[in-house]
Amino acid sequence: MLIIMRRQATDEEIKAVVNAIQAMGYSAHSIPGSTRTAIGVTGNNGPVDQNLIESLPGVVQTMRVTKPYKLVSRETKPDDTIVEVDGIQIGGRELVVIAGPCSAESRNQIVEAAEAVKAAGASVLRGGAFKPRTSPYSFQGSAEQALKWLAEAREVTGLPVVTEVIDVESAILTEKYADILQIGARNMQNFVLLTHVAKSRKPVLLKRGPAATLEELLNAAEYLLSGGNYQVILCERGIRTFSDFSRNTLDLGLVPAAKELSHLPVITDPSHGTGRRGMVLPLARASVAAGADGVMVEVHPDPERALSDGFQSLYPQQFTQLMNDLRQMAPVVGRTLSR
Repeated sequence: MLIIMRRQATDEEIKAVVNAIQAMGYSAHSIPGSTRTAIGVTGNNGPVDQNLIESLPGVVQTMRVTKPYKLVSRETKPDDTIVEVDGIQIGGRELVVIAGPCSAESRNQIVEAAEAVKAAGASVLRGGAFKPRTSPYSFQGSAEQALKWLAEAREVTGLPVVTEVIDVESAILTEKYADILQIGARNMQNFVLLTHVAKSRKPVLLKRGPAATLEELLNAAEYLLSGGNYQVILCERGIRTFSDFSRNTLDLGLVPAAKELSHLPVITDPSHGTGRRGMVLPLARASVAAGADGVMVEVHPDPERALSDGFQSLYPQQFTQLMNDLRQMAPVVGRTLSR
């Protein structure tokens, strides 16, 4: 259920409605909008007494939300959500570019990468500390040592850091170092992890699973919002198809579909979406044309010697070219991209 408050509703009236919902044994989620505040109700297995709710001071009406992902749905919140990280607005008018190596391999490597992507205009630094890999013999990341390198790179460049968490233990550790917690594709439906991260004060970057539908992605996001974390960014990173040319198939159709159904910001990851360096630039440009709020790409100072995903990582000069391309594209789609 969605409770619509009148435009002039006071903080006391909103709080009274929230308290009334909680007294019924349900969860109340205050959702400020551009013109008025709404309150989402979750945790009810049956109908809520609408007459009782509508009799409370400040309430205009109650509405039934038809989508299973209630808090994520535009039915609940028509306005776009903007996730702010250190003054960077993800989901606003400016395109956000997240860049960096697949893995933080050493202090020098991650700092060099951070300086290169910052110079080209990236907004956020990416880098893996915990790396869930298909083969148990592949490089698995440097754990807390990598988190310390990422934190040092942030100190040097001023770029906020996003890095993946793979379980509750790694999430507790990563919260001390990172600015955005990434839930990777393999963990999109790790409901224990989602429930834990929902309690975090950190923004969450949620990647679509390799065989997940849009509704499954939005329901995974619902775990985060219903648990109290409203700072969620959706990421399309490619799905498994019959194509044997690229690593995955980047589903650009998901971008406008997700933005139609949900108020959450949507970005793409053309690096994992293709697995081929030569395809990253054109699909990053196509992502922006499709309406994405930003892109996340892998950039490595020396891709040929990368410990993971070197074949899909851009050289720094290629990333500079991508940023130049996106600056030219941004005004065409009603966006901006700072230099």
